[in-house]
Amino acid sequence: MTKVGFGLVSCQRHPGDRRGWADRYREALELAEYADRLGLDSIWTTEHHFVDDGYMPSQLVTLAAMAARTSRIEVATGVLLAPLHDPLRLAEDAATADLLSGGRLVLGLGLGWSEIEYRALGADMRRRGRAMDEILTILPAAWSGRPVQHDGAVYHIPGVAVRPTPDRRIPIVIGGGAEPALRRAAALADGFFSNAPPDRLAEQAAIVADERERAGITRPFTWIWYSMLYVTDDPERGWAEIRDHVHATRWKYRDMVASAVREPGPLPEPPPLDEAAERELRAATLVGTPEQIAAEVRRVAADAGIEFDFVARSYYPGLGFEQQAEQVRLLAEGVAPLLRGPG
Repeated sequence: MTKVGFGLVSCQRHPGDRRGWADRYREALELAEYADRLGLDSIWTTEHHFVDDGYMPSQLVTLAAMAARTSRIEVATGVLLAPLHDPLRLAEDAATADLLSGGRLVLGLGLGWSEIEYRALGADMRRRGRAMDEILTILPAAWSGRPVQHDGAVYHIPGVAVRPTPDRRIPIVIGGGAEPALRRAAALADGFFSNAPPDRLAEQAAIVADERERAGITRPFTWIWYSMLYVTDDPERGWAEIRDHVHATRWKYRDMVASAVREPGPLPEPPPLDEAAERELRAATLVGTPEQIAAEVRRVAADAGIEFDFVARSYYPGLGFEQQAEQVRLLAEGVAPLLRGPG
């Protein structure tokens, strides 16, 4: 059965919006409760640091709060920028969040790309791949409850034991797009978190299959595919409603480095969206009825030649709370039953 999730919750403020950060986090917890009550399978957060709009820096804190307000939905990081975190503290925080959730945490990990984040948090961007390899070795060892001795190129751990330990091995999925990330996921993780287009998704699947075959790995491997999405009964009207929000969400990544050192003040507006950029955005965003969206997700899976769980990236900072909650409802009551049922 295809699992269906909602994300990527970032708790960002939006230019001209009077809601503050406390409002954003309160709404995020309410969305998690609503998604849980309506039967969605997972809710995903996302991470960056020092962004002027408050892009979420502390995912596991937020997911622990979501876990306390929910009963069955998986709470997941999409993704946590692992080399920016001390691996022992990451192991402790993840174990605590998993215990609070009753074993519902999915730990999505990625490298990140912002040099200013690496410099400010004292991490070496040049060794981020090696750091991730070591973290993926350290975390399962730390969750075993036995003392961890590790002497690597990046991390040195002097034989200490992490406690409390989770009641299970927390599942780890890797996010990214480069071949090393895919081979790393195949060798050391439990799945991959991808938003690649169908042709590239098929290439990614082939790389993972090759690595697993080469290494003789037979344990289960989960694919998770996510896409920007907006459910509507009229695709043209729906795109008009969401285009500026999609544009603002994508543009903010280009503004992050500048925003890290920006003085407090009104948040800048994104530049105007030209026709070519709008065509590109629309091609990368699923906008349509539940039936149209489910059919497109199934087409992506068929073209890629793999089965995957699906996460709708339907959290847009500029949407009002009621409109955002309506997207959760339409995903849960409209799209999810179609994806879970027979093709």
